[in-house]
Amino acid sequence: MKRILTPALALLSIGFISAPVVAAVSSPSKKKAAPASRTSASRTKKTAVTASPTRKSKTPAATTKRTTTTAAKASSTKGTSSRRYRRYSPWDTPTYADSTWGDVINGEDLVVRRAAVEALGPYNGSVVVVDPRSGRILTMVNQKLALTGAYQPCSTIKLVAGLAGLSEGVIDKDTRLRLSRNSSLDLTTALAKSNNPYFANVGEKLGFEKVNFYARLLGLGEKAGWNIEGESAGIFPAAKPKDVPVGMMTSFGEAIGLTPLQLAALVSSIANGGTLYYLQYPHSQEEAASLVPRVKRQLDLTANISDMRPGMMGAVDFGTARRAMYDANEPIYGKTGTCTDARTHLGWFGSFNEVEHNRLVVVVLLTGGKAVNGPVASGIAGQVYKNLSTQQFFAASHTQPAVSQDGSR
Repeated sequence: MKRILTPALALLSIGFISAPVVAAVSSPSKKKAAPASRTSASRTKKTAVTASPTRKSKTPAATTKRTTTTAAKASSTKGTSSRRYRRYSPWDTPTYADSTWGDVINGEDLVVRRAAVEALGPYNGSVVVVDPRSGRILTMVNQKLALTGAYQPCSTIKLVAGLAGLSEGVIDKDTRLRLSRNSSLDLTTALAKSNNPYFANVGEKLGFEKVNFYARLLGLGEKAGWNIEGESAGIFPAAKPKDVPVGMMTSFGEAIGLTPLQLAALVSSIANGGTLYYLQYPHSQEEAASLVPRVKRQLDLTANISDMRPGMMGAVDFGTARRAMYDANEPIYGKTGTCTDARTHLGWFGSFNEVEHNRLVVVVLLTGGKAVNGPVASGIAGQVYKNLSTQQFFAASHTQPAVSQDGSR
């Protein structure tokens, strides 16, 4: 990580390791014999090393003794290595699971549902697909996680920081912030490459009060849905946390809890040019057919949203979300997020596509071990779009009823 000029941002050297900010949905380990600290990777490594038997001289006697001991303990030690790894792993959330278990899908678009489930595959995570023109949730894979899984947003928070910085004149699209003696970046490259020092500088220049204002304007700290049972409002602190620099909040999302629904609503407002809809989740096809869009608020951010788009496209073209690309004629805009809390690695991707018909917002959240990160999440989102494209979902013949400016169909 590059050094930055602001002393208060020295904490950025800790990388992506961060403290938990919210209670999130996970699958706690059922092992009872757990160590006192599950969050120390160094202790895990040390334990694994000290648990290994010391090799002895290969004399006949030693060999016989070892063979006898091994045979006597074979039944009790079979699979010990894999159990030890699970027992002492600092993350207690599995990477793979049946993410469809318990979902109720009576009001979903089943074509979109199948595309999302197939793309997610065996990963332990959630996929939320929204129509950004109306706020209708077309599918919500792993509904429990999507509704209550408020996790640190990682680098997806850079969308908020960028819009806030543009709105307050701290940066413009072409501003190059100097990050060290020999390096500087503009907004497009910083978004595409998910540069932490750039957005930490933006946060420090803005200050907590302005970051707080724009975060809440964009829906953080409040429920994204309209009367969706069981939805979490996530977390955005009312005051600056004493031990968290603002730059850590605007680069890593430290001290913030975000749900997939909140990110889907935020990205939808970018996709449609500045309308923040309440997300609605119909419980039947009849409800879906009669859904009336509900506007939460109009965001006076149209010009700033236009300045954000090149960086979000750049993420897919040459940045952290290259795995999302499947067809240059159907571009995708997005932002990845990768970080770790005390229980799990996190992989985020918030995105929307740019096609003539049936534009969609696709948000992916992955939880689990080291295999989980933002680029992997972007690949899953890209597969959702690809699956639908191969079925001609974005063709004119599949166009859904248009939504007028007053929210009616």
